[in-house]
Amino acid sequence: MKKRRLVKKHIKEATALAAGLFLFGSGAVLLWLGNIEIPNLDTISERRVTQSTKIFDRTGETLLYDIHENERRTVVPFTQISRNIKNATVAIEDASFYQHRGIEPKAILRAISANLTNFSYSQGGSTITQQVVKNSILTNDKTIIRKLKEWVLALKLEKKMSKEEILSLYLNEIPYGGNLYGIEEASQNYFGKKAAALSIAEAAYLASLPQAPSFFSPFGNHQDKLEERKNFTLERMLAEHFISQEEYEAAKKETVNWLPPDDTGIRAPHFVMFIKNYLENKYGEETVRSGGLKVITTLDYSLQTKAEEIVRKWALQNKI
Repeated sequence: MKKRRLVKKHIKEATALAAGLFLFGSGAVLLWLGNIEIPNLDTISERRVTQSTKIFDRTGETLLYDIHENERRTVVPFTQISRNIKNATVAIEDASFYQHRGIEPKAILRAISANLTNFSYSQGGSTITQQVVKNSILTNDKTIIRKLKEWVLALKLEKKMSKEEILSLYLNEIPYGGNLYGIEEASQNYFGKKAAALSIAEAAYLASLPQAPSFFSPFGNHQDKLEERKNFTLERMLAEHFISQEEYEAAKKETVNWLPPDDTGIRAPHFVMFIKNYLENKYGEETVRSGGLKVITTLDYSLQTKAEEIVRKWALQNKI
């Protein structure tokens, strides 16, 4: 009997100690969380996103020079982005984007499990909303505190902005390889068309790039891996009912035409440098470098090209 009482006494003491430790630990965690400085979301939609200034000929279509510092980007409204790239991006990056409220608990648990298994902090289970927060406000440091801030801000952002606004921010800011940022710049440089005109196959390719832009580069050594990821993106689009079986089959077989890599050359260099100098004197170097100006000049590039060919031809003949 005494032994039973003693056992019960020890159990009660152990239970009380465990409860005390739990309460103390919970209090410490709450205090720690309460002292984490959370950035303000008020200006996220109004902040100025760096865009490169572009100088065109008189048609407004022929690009003579893209003046950029570190990023080439052209921000476009959500309505000027193809439904195909919107659907492809959601399918491959965050299938439950339209259902969750900023974070996806199941994805977080999977990431935590993978990190504990691998004894690392390589997976984050980030939703599109979390990635917008990370790219727009926070740093890319892989720390627990930054991740906690990301979760809190993602929940707040979902209350502040619509899904369309969040997806628009994401598509206009993510990297697509090299110094190309945003879907419009990627679409123009890879396929020579506006983001609004992307086909299903083209959208699947571009949606495949942001996870590892250099590795999946269409001009690199892993084009087979890009093809695999494009097909996987199409499978996800089909599974999420973004495309039909017929559209899936057609897109899988479609051969897209990649433009050759941009050599960052300047067309009509003397004229362009004159225009650049004029703009810098009038608006300042910072505005010209990252203000996203679209400058349509008086030059007719087709006539300029013909004139240069004639001059070159007669110059060679006169030399002879």
